[in-house]
Amino acid sequence: MNGFENDIFTERETLFVEVILPLSLAKNYTYRVPFDLNDQIEIGKRVVVQFGKHKIYTALISGITTKPPTIYEAKYILDVIDSAPSVTPTQLKFWAWMTDYYMCNEGDVMAAALPASLKLASETILILREDFDDHVELSEKEQIIISTLKKQQKLTVNDVSKLLGQKTIYPIINNLLDKELILVAEEVIQKYKPLMKSFIILNEFYNDEENLKQLFNVLDRAPKQLDALLAYIKLNKAGIPIAKEQLLEESNCGPAALKALTDKDIFTVLKRPVSRLAAHDDDFSVNFTLNDGQQNALNQINNAFEEKDVVLLHGVTASGKTQVYIKLIEEIINKSDSQVLFLLPEIALTTQIVERIKKYFGNSIGVYHSKFNNSERVEIWNKVKHGAYKVILGARSAVFLPFQDLKLIVVDEEHEPSYKQYDPAPRYQARDSAIYLAHLYKAKVILGSATPSLESYYNALNGKYGLVEMKERFGGVQLPNQQVVSIAEETKKKSMVSYFSSVLIKDIDLALSKKEQIVLFQNRRGYATILICATCGYTPKCVNCDVSLTYHKSSGKLHCHYCGYLQSSVNICPACGSVHVEQKGFGTERIEEELRLLYPEITIARLDMDTTRTKNGLQQILTDFQDKKTDILIGTQMVAKGLDFDNLSLIGVINADTLLGYPDFRAYERSYQLLAQVAGRAGRRADQGNVCIQTYDADNRIIKQVVDNDYLGMYNDEIAEREKFQYPPFSRMIFISVKHKDSNVLDRAAANLGQTLKAKFGQRVLGPEQPLVSRVRNLYIKQIIIKADKHTAIHKVKNVLRETLTEFNATKDFKSVIIQIDVDPY
Repeated sequence: MNGFENDIFTERETLFVEVILPLSLAKNYTYRVPFDLNDQIEIGKRVVVQFGKHKIYTALISGITTKPPTIYEAKYILDVIDSAPSVTPTQLKFWAWMTDYYMCNEGDVMAAALPASLKLASETILILREDFDDHVELSEKEQIIISTLKKQQKLTVNDVSKLLGQKTIYPIINNLLDKELILVAEEVIQKYKPLMKSFIILNEFYNDEENLKQLFNVLDRAPKQLDALLAYIKLNKAGIPIAKEQLLEESNCGPAALKALTDKDIFTVLKRPVSRLAAHDDDFSVNFTLNDGQQNALNQINNAFEEKDVVLLHGVTASGKTQVYIKLIEEIINKSDSQVLFLLPEIALTTQIVERIKKYFGNSIGVYHSKFNNSERVEIWNKVKHGAYKVILGARSAVFLPFQDLKLIVVDEEHEPSYKQYDPAPRYQARDSAIYLAHLYKAKVILGSATPSLESYYNALNGKYGLVEMKERFGGVQLPNQQVVSIAEETKKKSMVSYFSSVLIKDIDLALSKKEQIVLFQNRRGYATILICATCGYTPKCVNCDVSLTYHKSSGKLHCHYCGYLQSSVNICPACGSVHVEQKGFGTERIEEELRLLYPEITIARLDMDTTRTKNGLQQILTDFQDKKTDILIGTQMVAKGLDFDNLSLIGVINADTLLGYPDFRAYERSYQLLAQVAGRAGRRADQGNVCIQTYDADNRIIKQVVDNDYLGMYNDEIAEREKFQYPPFSRMIFISVKHKDSNVLDRAAANLGQTLKAKFGQRVLGPEQPLVSRVRNLYIKQIIIKADKHTAIHKVKNVLRETLTEFNATKDFKSVIIQIDVDPY
């Protein structure tokens, strides 16, 4: 790999390894291997290297050779951490493709792909786990580290090196991580707490049959306690630890009886850490039958897979696509010991779909996303590597897992913007990356959506992908009844109640009278979009970014949604001293407050970034709504993403215009997708649902196409416009963001770079221009766009662009300028 041979080398031969460091470096470094480590070297293993004067890092071997570097003297690697490779050869090929395609560095990909515990560095902080087991057998050096951590709470990797008086300390640290005695820094930040569970143990005295008989006699007068003891004996025959909840459920004795037995020293309650990941279960059974439409779709997919590697499944909302996926997955894993990757755009989706899929596949599903802490991610990583999971369900980062025999990738809601990573690098599109990943494994890909992206539908219509369509809802349920209400007309008639039209109020009243649930959609969080002085027009702005601050009533502060800056709210204008400071615009928080005034008796919840910051916050909100504890759920676009509630009959879109007016060539496509997906949440079971869309622009073609469920009409209109103005899929786009803290330096740098690129690419280069938000986190921004038509060899464009940017970065005046490249920035 990378020009290196992976031959068999002799023990005394001088070897050199190319390594990937978890840093954004343009080139990988080559290190020399000490003779005594020759037989431990293997591609994909982690090694310890010194980089720079003092820093020590965990690097990854990507190639082995006998040829030394010609322009610098290779340093020795310090140690080999792994006994077996942590990363597979296929993963390294995938990383190399991602580096090349998305124009980033291999270190960027490594940093994104590996959990923190697999990429230790000299400054990594180690702490003792709260639940560490004092009885684990330790070597002398491991004992020294543990004893020191008990006294001083934390150590860096450098501290450990000094403590033991040696550089080769990574394998020792690795052992302590494997033994689950220590944690790394990331988990300190996340305040990691192991999941503790109470287990019941019978006093050893009663292992003797005679003593147990006497105990039965004693407990004759306490029937509930006797029930608990009998339940314990029954469960104990299975030879597994008995959880407190399990015993209470089995015996139905109540907590008081259990406490009495504990107080008498008959039972002991022990708290033990348990895995947050579900135990492995080989029992696979799918106990439902597909209807005719679903079976037909499944047959068409299998037929398409004979000729195509990628198939687009275009099914209307609630057509039962998930059940088709489940049957496909079942077919794959029943045939062989293969793995399936099921990609979802957001963690919001995993909460419901995981539960549904687990019903069919037991606990052989691994779930992987960024809300897991580092220990959980390493645990899942290792289980995937060893083939313990047959189905892996996750958000976009799951494409980096070490699959063994991947046969199928399902990309659900393939149109979702959440599949795109914007910051930091690699700025990859998980849907497109999944297609290349499948190519490496010779696997198949199913892309599913009710509102496919224009590119995917274009590829399907032109024969690049297979196309399968499901046009009817599951069980013959009708699509929701949709009505559009003009806010302008309702305002003229004075029939608006706060932000709610008379039509929406009537619909809400009707749904509540039937004990049905309601979702209200407003694509803005916070309370007021901006504060403005009615006298002089002053608006509070972020000190770090060129955006106005959003007022959040729950915190009483003004928030910047770009950098997180907070400041106290403004009641008196700091510019003119006027007290007439008004709130303009509204977000989910304001909708919630107004609704509570109108309906004080009902239960209302809010689903947005502010209410789902905690790990289980999202799941709790969704569970309460599923269990009918919540009558109305107000949310941002999170409510549009695949959620399925059987008692939800009404969807209200508070203001559709916030979507349609966005200055982006995808604005109409995204508006259609979002409104159609939101509308599709209603009436997914027996009865037809209702959708009320409030807008100032009731005649907008996108609104009409949503109401008519006319995806093809929207596609034809948009694709004609894209072709006319040469936007994707008729062109390829690369965004180049130029950033600097000094606007004058930025202007000179952007103009220089733009001129150079225009000399090489001509009319394909647009800009430099200021983006919509021209300063974020104290960095001024300008943007250059390269728009190459689809006949242009994009790899040649990238090669020329790389050379140009290398020369530009080497220019003395522009060394401090930050350049960010985003390939396929949509």
